[in-house]
Amino acid sequence: MKLNFDNRFTEELPADSQTTNQRRQVNNACFSYVAPTPVSGPKIVSVSAEAGQLIGLSDADHASTPFLEAFSGNKLLDGMKPYAMCYGGHQFGNWAGQLGDGRAINLGEVVNENRARWALQLKGAGPTPYSRTADGLAVLRSSVREYICSEAMHHLGVPTTRALSLMTTGEQVMRDMLYDGNAAYEPGAVVCRMAPSFIRFGSFQIFASRNELDELRALTQYTIRHYYPELLEQYPADESGYTKDCIVAFFSKVCDLTVTMIVDWMRVGFVHGVMNTDNMSIHGLTIDYGPYGWLDDYNPDWTPNTTDANQARYRFGDQANIALWNCYQLANALYPLIEETEQLEQILTDFQSSYSEQWQRMMATKLGLNEVMAGDSELLKQLESLLVATETDMTRFYRALAHENLDYDHFCRHGVFYQSEHSSEYKSQLEAWLTTYQTRTDGCSSSNETRFALMNSVNPKYVFRNYLAQQAIDKSENGDHSMVNELLNVLRKPYDEQPEFEVYAQKRPEWARTKVGCSMLSCSS
Repeated sequence: MKLNFDNRFTEELPADSQTTNQRRQVNNACFSYVAPTPVSGPKIVSVSAEAGQLIGLSDADHASTPFLEAFSGNKLLDGMKPYAMCYGGHQFGNWAGQLGDGRAINLGEVVNENRARWALQLKGAGPTPYSRTADGLAVLRSSVREYICSEAMHHLGVPTTRALSLMTTGEQVMRDMLYDGNAAYEPGAVVCRMAPSFIRFGSFQIFASRNELDELRALTQYTIRHYYPELLEQYPADESGYTKDCIVAFFSKVCDLTVTMIVDWMRVGFVHGVMNTDNMSIHGLTIDYGPYGWLDDYNPDWTPNTTDANQARYRFGDQANIALWNCYQLANALYPLIEETEQLEQILTDFQSSYSEQWQRMMATKLGLNEVMAGDSELLKQLESLLVATETDMTRFYRALAHENLDYDHFCRHGVFYQSEHSSEYKSQLEAWLTTYQTRTDGCSSSNETRFALMNSVNPKYVFRNYLAQQAIDKSENGDHSMVNELLNVLRKPYDEQPEFEVYAQKRPEWARTKVGCSMLSCSS
């Protein structure tokens, strides 16, 4: 197994001057060199063939001993130079200071035959200088969720980091899953995840907070130079370095990518659950799959995170506002390099209008409308009221909408409601909305067949529902990884009918309504 490593992040950016693996504050550095902790009995649970192909790996490579040893953290391949990144962040709206890769270790950067670059990172590979009081490990429960969801989101068309492999370590890890004093041992695991880079909003914040402006400038220029080089063509560097206009344009680009990502989250019913600034990718990718969840019944106020249960800061319906707030924090971090606020403020103002426009277009597509017209806002507003009025399965509702002769009974037959009985008032309201909707679609230039095909290309039939994740975890913890791999296979084609896998398209069963892992999750992993 041969991988072409080209580790420019560690070669071009300042390193931690200390090399001992001790928890500490790390100043004036973008990263610290640290090696993964070897494990006693690694075993492969699953490998994503598509992710492996991105770095030139074959099925034979995936089954090899070098693969097992390298991606469990036991041995380094030629060219690997492992390190943990330094960053800070706002957690639940409060500045948390230094955070960093507390249980993630970057193995290096691979360049494939098409010159595409992928950073490889092991999550759960042992302590780093940024682990604080934690052990740097991960458990199978959270690792299954991260691994499958990373790949599922990619196939849904949502910007995301990828996942190469999931392995158990042969060791037990102590965790208090609900932070209620009931700690217990769980199977340990390691996920290898992939991204163009793992640079976050918090990577810039930590330097701004410490007034380490040389490092802030170095990281900003590195990021623009390698990931947004088109900006240097538009705003060439002058004798003093990268221009303020170039850095402003970089910030604008990050905001644009963030808007696109959030719109896609809303399209498929994904709730991140912990939108701290250290969990915001500079590439507009979904990153750090912790206590996330999928909407079953449509509830804009729902958050899957037990830590956020009271405040519901990161609830589904407020994700765009939180993304904007996070972009404000990135603007504050970049300000010392710009020292002007007008352009930054305008970009943040534009964020709101851009999100509104993209959300409207996205929703029009979900409804099979080939353009947004006057009156559509009211149509969408009425629809949301109906979805909230009774427990309506979001995924199944939109999938069932791609059909002729819509009425209340049609949605009952398609199993979109969580209650079997509804008031006559609700039925009449739904029927009235359907009449208005069908009148609106009658004015579309496309045929029903074309319209339904469009709707089914953006409204998935299969999503990684919370109860499915828990079922796969329960089996996997007992040594049966078959459901992990079957779900991975089904979720590769989330928009296809796949009648042989219909069981995975069912709405949440009643037993999962309040079950731990299905309704709420903690950050414990």
